[in-house]
Amino acid sequence: MNAHAEGPQQLEFQAETRQLLDLMIHSVYSNKDSFLRELVSNASDALDKLRLTAFQDKDLDADTSDLHIEIAVDKDARTLTIRDNGIGMSHEEVVDLIGTLAKSGTAELRRKLKEAKDAAASDELIGQFGIGFYSTFMVADKVTLLTRKAGHSQATRWESSGEATYTIETVDGAPQGTSVTLHLKPADTEDHLHDYTAEWKIKELVKRYSDFIAWPIRMDVERRTPAIADGDEPEKVEIETQTLNSQKALWAKSKDEVTEEEYTEFYRHIAHAWDEPLETIPMKAEGTFEYQALLFIPQHAPFDLFMRDGKTGVHLYVKRVFIMDDADELLPEYLRFVKGVVDAQDLSLNVSREILQQDRQIRAIRRRLTKKVLGTIADIQASRPDDYRTLWSEFGRALKEGLISDADNRDALLKIASFASTHSDEEQTTLADYVSRMKDDQTQIYYAAGESRQLLENSPHLEAFEAKGLEVLLLTDPVDEVWTSQVPDFDGKPLQSVAKGEVDLGSEADKAAAEAEREEKEKEFADLLGWLTTTLEDQVKSVRLSSRLTTSPACIVGDDFSMSPALERMYRASGQPVPATKRILELNPEHPLVQALRTAHAERPDDEAAAETAELLYGMALLAEGGELADPARFTGLLANRLTAGI
Repeated sequence: MNAHAEGPQQLEFQAETRQLLDLMIHSVYSNKDSFLRELVSNASDALDKLRLTAFQDKDLDADTSDLHIEIAVDKDARTLTIRDNGIGMSHEEVVDLIGTLAKSGTAELRRKLKEAKDAAASDELIGQFGIGFYSTFMVADKVTLLTRKAGHSQATRWESSGEATYTIETVDGAPQGTSVTLHLKPADTEDHLHDYTAEWKIKELVKRYSDFIAWPIRMDVERRTPAIADGDEPEKVEIETQTLNSQKALWAKSKDEVTEEEYTEFYRHIAHAWDEPLETIPMKAEGTFEYQALLFIPQHAPFDLFMRDGKTGVHLYVKRVFIMDDADELLPEYLRFVKGVVDAQDLSLNVSREILQQDRQIRAIRRRLTKKVLGTIADIQASRPDDYRTLWSEFGRALKEGLISDADNRDALLKIASFASTHSDEEQTTLADYVSRMKDDQTQIYYAAGESRQLLENSPHLEAFEAKGLEVLLLTDPVDEVWTSQVPDFDGKPLQSVAKGEVDLGSEADKAAAEAEREEKEKEFADLLGWLTTTLEDQVKSVRLSSRLTTSPACIVGDDFSMSPALERMYRASGQPVPATKRILELNPEHPLVQALRTAHAERPDDEAAAETAELLYGMALLAEGGELADPARFTGLLANRLTAGI
């Protein structure tokens, strides 16, 4: 093998990668055996991609006659090599994929690394970031990678001891595909570091972690024929190439043929995860559209679940042939956390993304998979409350996106959803449970939306509801602002924001008495309401007396169908122009400040101090609901003036 004239380059790892390698080298992860699963999984992906590329590009200069994975051991040199004849990598791909971490995750990873103080935290970190290749440094003090991309003439050799730098060079004469050679650390059973040159250990790991891999995993093994005791023949040692895995697709087997451990290892392979799935969903459909599916609901949300360039979609196979690993047409976007495989029998191997988007069979599969996943979540909710709480805390925010985008399954989503409420400080509630607790004369489901539970609980909007013992849902995810404006009701009960429209609480008799009292109050405060509407015309649509306040002087509310300020901000942040909406200022006629302002205006209608107090009253109401002042400096100036005058 002759080095290219340029010779080897020495490059530095990205800072985040150095931190990660340091984590690996110091062996924080107890299950070090799983490095082999990661390398075999990467090799399997490379073989899948080569077969697909060769099918799509008939002119590709690549040998696909015997695609396989090979494991080779050198006991004397203490090296372990995992080799494939798959798609391979170019020089640029090696630098991009190994010299740096996935670009979208770097800032998040840096934060997580700082928090990873113990082994348990680090275990989860490893799982969340899918950092399979780096796991080699748990068991090796030097790693050498040699790779040639299919169709290219030159190869790339990469080597590192896992410290600050790596060397990389272009070389000639390498076979197609990738080989990773680990220069193994000494065995140390106390540190869970086994002898990975032992034939039995390699066989055990392949059987445990990678038995289902579709490609043959081969290894040269020794076959010993014992010496004949009374004869002259010594012990014979022959080398035989064995295939270590069964290559049986788990999704093609019935559930009773597969162990939980096999499902778990397949999930780890397909999702590049290190944890166990929360739920396994095998499916088989026969008839008009034949397909098999094996889906998994993870225990933990991936770090990129809400990133624009996050990896989504399940693996699509056609008749056991890999087509793509991110077929996002097979499940709606709000189920993007679901991992797994769909193997369709009647699609063409030539299927493209454009065809997937229009294919009638794909749409039918998508409908069935979606109903199955939502039905499974409903079963978990009914029978395994702890698992349901885990699932909803990790994926509830994504699932609620379906309330906006998937009208066909909206009822199913509303039934599996749960929300914080004033009923309990700890437990969330389903809408069905909320309805079961509604008071006899209550006709609406009340909710408050905002940035945090604390902010909502202290909001003036909740005062009358608390006083009358009415439960209010406390919605704090940004998506809540959107779906509540599009979902009219649940079980025939309309959803009503506590910050919109008029509030009529209590029995019919109470309402009649309250209406008479309110008419009287409106006469008393008519001059003040008219003056405030004029004084604050740049900020508010109108000023009226409130039936929702008990202790606060004022609050700001919207019309029944107006857009909330938070929703306006969300649309503007996404680049959509939204005209500013004026809202309504409501006053508590029993509050001393409002009564004093009425008296001051009646006695001194032209007093500038009263106008300043009116502006402060509006600003206080805005701040109380978590809003933002248009001119904080003016507000603090007015406040200082009023405080000074009052001392």
